[in-house]
Amino acid sequence: MAETRIYTVTGMSCGHCESAVTQEVSQLAGVADIQVSSAAGSLTITVQDDATVTDEAVIAAVDEAGYSASPARL
Repeated sequence: MAETRIYTVTGMSCGHCESAVTQEVSQLAGVADIQVSSAAGSLTITVQDDATVTDEAVIAAVDEAGYSASPARL
């Protein structure tokens, strides 16, 4: 079963920011769906059940796009 993860992303302010984060995170093998909201400051990903995507890898991808991320506290 696929797993949904939510991250808080700081520093985004526009659609270009969302595109930059989407582009970097989409390069991670096993990420099936990505939703980014600069208004909410959030990143929601769906990870395939057989994938080994770590929080550290997602955070590094967001950092590569120029922003900071951390797992959201729900």
